[in-house]
Amino acid sequence: MIAENKIKEYILKGIEEETVNRHTDQFWTNLHNCGTTIWLDTGDMDEALQVWSGEMEALTTNNTLINKVIQKGIYDDFIPRTQEILSSLPHDRKIMETAFILNARHGLRLTKKFGGFVSVELHTATAHNIDDIINYGLRYRDICPEKFIIKVPYTAAGLIGARLLQEKGVRINFTLGFSARQNVMAANIARPDFLNVFLGRIGVYVVDNKIGDGSCIGEKTVIETQKHIRDIRSDLGTGTRLIAASIRHHDQLEMMAGVDVFTIPPKVAGAARKELSGSFTSRLNENYTPGLSIDKYHENMDKFWEVDSKLSKLAKHLGNNLPATGPELEDIMRNEGFVDMFPVLNDEEKQRISDDGKIPVRSAWLDKINAGKIAPDTLLNLAGLASFTTDQTALDNRIDSILK
Repeated sequence: MIAENKIKEYILKGIEEETVNRHTDQFWTNLHNCGTTIWLDTGDMDEALQVWSGEMEALTTNNTLINKVIQKGIYDDFIPRTQEILSSLPHDRKIMETAFILNARHGLRLTKKFGGFVSVELHTATAHNIDDIINYGLRYRDICPEKFIIKVPYTAAGLIGARLLQEKGVRINFTLGFSARQNVMAANIARPDFLNVFLGRIGVYVVDNKIGDGSCIGEKTVIETQKHIRDIRSDLGTGTRLIAASIRHHDQLEMMAGVDVFTIPPKVAGAARKELSGSFTSRLNENYTPGLSIDKYHENMDKFWEVDSKLSKLAKHLGNNLPATGPELEDIMRNEGFVDMFPVLNDEEKQRISDDGKIPVRSAWLDKINAGKIAPDTLLNLAGLASFTTDQTALDNRIDSILK
């Protein structure tokens, strides 16, 4: 058994970041006054310092962003000093535990430096294991209960694990959502503090696969999702808020003003401050037309923003009757006719998802899409988790190379 108290003490020891001044900026105040909370989408302190403003409330990291930071080598001296505490663990678990230490340590430095909340991500190896999701979620919370928000990925186990953590008072950022229907599931079942639409990747999926110019499809998905989340939190009495994530262009800040939360990459925030007037008005009543060269119902593209009433009822039922395991939840969804949300993939298909990176190659999946066995939002979710896993593996490999 690992000495969790010693690990916590080690993570907390000797953090001496100087908190930055929280000067306000009318530009960001105007956006905030539309009802949008502003986060920065980075874990890199130098990047954040370039654009940080007093209206910004949090930073959010993920497996890709934290890997980018660790690969700079700033923790290479820190990593070997963790090993005395972890000496009793098998090598693979030692690496996973070291990754947890690094995430927590860096998250704490960010909270000290900027004074805001920080979303910290679970190791991707926990994504389908409810016990690990709960264990690491509770440990993150124990390290910094005031400032840490725990990111749990959209999987069947993640939906259940996030709900059980939420019931224990852990603040949850439920990540890797790509559609209104996925977020209706998450809002009813997991009931997290935050959930996401990765809108930028939706647009890139359209452009890279040559089925449109990608304009407005991510924005439409966010706006329609926001309407559902507003109704669900009113119905359930929860505080779940929607994050517009994977923002790619500063114009999107104007197009989605009024959405609960933006998490903005520093480069986009800097461009927005330079290029936009700052005269924000709420756009929550917009009805954007997606830039598609195919009919919106073709290849189930409408599933990004439309929600079947049967699915809404099922999600509410599952929220009130929580399945015990991920496989049980998946079986229920498939038996109720929602095979395309939790598809059964063979080993070759799983490898294809991983090989394609963040954006799936549509042509390889057309037969399954048209047969209703998978959908574009599901493909992007699976690809997102696979991409995070690749970056997590790169981080783990760096840890391994230092330990050898």
